[in-house]
Amino acid sequence: MLIGLSTLVLMISCVDNLDDYNVDQKRAKDVPPAPLFTGAMKELADVLTTPNVNVNNYRFYVQHWTSTQYLDEPRYNMTSRIIPQNVWQRLYRDVLADLKEAKRLAEADEFTIEAVKNNQLAQIEIMEVYAWSVLVNTFGNVPYSQALDPDIPLPVYDDAETVYNDILGRLDAALNLISPEVEGIEEGDLLYEGEMDRWVKFGNSLKLKLAMVIADVNAGNSQALVEQAAPNVFLSIEDNAAFPYLSAPPNNNPVSEEINPLFTSRQDYVAANTLVNAMNDLEDPRRKFYFTQINGQYVGGEYGFSNSYSDFSTVHPRITDPSFEALLLDYSEVEFLLAEAVERGFNVTGSAAGHYSKGVTASIIYWGGTAAEANAYLAQANVNYNTAPGDWSQKIGVQKWIALYNRGYDAWLAWRRLDAPDLQPPDVEGAEALVIPKRVIYPINEQTLNGANRQAAGEAIGGDIGATKLWWDIN
Repeated sequence: MLIGLSTLVLMISCVDNLDDYNVDQKRAKDVPPAPLFTGAMKELADVLTTPNVNVNNYRFYVQHWTSTQYLDEPRYNMTSRIIPQNVWQRLYRDVLADLKEAKRLAEADEFTIEAVKNNQLAQIEIMEVYAWSVLVNTFGNVPYSQALDPDIPLPVYDDAETVYNDILGRLDAALNLISPEVEGIEEGDLLYEGEMDRWVKFGNSLKLKLAMVIADVNAGNSQALVEQAAPNVFLSIEDNAAFPYLSAPPNNNPVSEEINPLFTSRQDYVAANTLVNAMNDLEDPRRKFYFTQINGQYVGGEYGFSNSYSDFSTVHPRITDPSFEALLLDYSEVEFLLAEAVERGFNVTGSAAGHYSKGVTASIIYWGGTAAEANAYLAQANVNYNTAPGDWSQKIGVQKWIALYNRGYDAWLAWRRLDAPDLQPPDVEGAEALVIPKRVIYPINEQTLNGANRQAAGEAIGGDIGATKLWWDIN
């Protein structure tokens, strides 16, 4: 009896009150921000990288790939599957909602020093800006000011230009928070492992990219933002914002999930003749890293029509490797943006030809080519900046289109801005003329869930159809 009483007294003395016995010590009461940040980053990389036709058909829109037998997607049908809904939900629910919660947790942390907390908030905010930019540059007007608020089940769709200007301001504010001499989120940061000087480069490179999107519609603001960002952007491929994947599910490269025989027996994709023929004409050294061969040749399937899988070049095994990384932004793209900025008369250092050549070279070396191969390629009359056909937008646009292989969304964004190369939809006999999408239509379920606001948004942008150009696409 005494032993039992002593034991009870000892137990009681170890807790503040009996309610503490109801706390499961093995389950965290609050999730720290890092896991949410990591999960959101992975989901964003997955959405932009997957070739799953229920989510991401941008490789079809820019004619990097085409299909073997299912023709709805390379013929731009967005309603036979719930493609818009999947993109919408994953970006709002799985990316932005997690980042919002990560920010709340970081702000509530009373034990992290202010400089480190600011860095963490900057990292989260930069990724939020990235995700919002994808939403607004995919759909147009979207819920923003009232989004992610559980007390507002029917959020209004905000004007896309207003949203865009706001996220540009948020990006500036995030960059101003960063103290490179201290860490931020480290273990949860799969891009840069908490190295904040690299986040400064990433944030400024993103600023450069987003600023160039509005160059045709607001040249003054675009120029000011570009000139602010340019001195602090990526300087080499070592700076690339590359999301790493692992060899085993569920953290494997999403391209492998859809193509690699380790995970699927489907044979749905071949290289499109549009891209393959262009690279063949230029004897592009990246072909051996992009495609497989057919009898020693690179042969693209007819874009928008049925193709036999065994007769055409397919996706190179390097790209379908489970651990192959996803690029969110890279040095090659930055150099092409700087070349464009020079041509537009913006005050950035270097020449358009110099930045263009660096962009081409960076892409070739990233994929596995050599400096000698890059020099030989650039020496060709149809590649050299001084002699390649067309104006600056065509020269830059064609090479950027090639360099953005396996980055369908970014290639689609660049193509819509530069109108180069001259891509044409498949000419299907007896069918209504097709139009390469300039945007993704709003999710069908928004008709039921938020019908009035969705209808108003569609009317505001000029029609909820794929052919409607977004506000910055005026050429």
